[in-house]
Amino acid sequence: MDNKAMFQISYGLYVLTSKNEYKDNGCIINTASQVTDTPNRITITVSKKNYTHDMISDTGVFNISILDTRVKFDVFKNFGFQSGRTSDKFSSISFSRSENGMIYLPDYSNAFISGKVISSMDIGTHTLFLADVTDGEMLSDQEPITYNYYHKNIKP
Repeated sequence: MDNKAMFQISYGLYVLTSKNEYKDNGCIINTASQVTDTPNRITITVSKKNYTHDMISDTGVFNISILDTRVKFDVFKNFGFQSGRTSDKFSSISFSRSENGMIYLPDYSNAFISGKVISSMDIGTHTLFLADVTDGEMLSDQEPITYNYYHKNIKP
């Protein structure tokens, strides 16, 4: 199998955030999708290795920041190459909070969406969460980035 074929599926890139009673955390995901509009629902898929996964499993609440073309590689290093179990991923980055209390990244995102988990499915290494959309806001008119754009223009 030519694994490069899988890179031809168009994915967006997102910073997924959640929090528990102790701290905020976030990670990079590339699997978020609107599945219905009445009611408005999305799915996200998160690796079970991620601390953010555990927070969402425990609290059922999250935000996704839809990354746009202003995002720098440092954001990917911060949210993708270190664990929130041992670091504070928000200590050196600007953020805001939505009505659900979760963080979103206005400087690097064209929108954010808030979700409340209504069900989940174990899919091996990951969990697929189905969520009602509870909030969302357009933040800019910048183009969202795709996984392909990331590889061609951001990743060193």
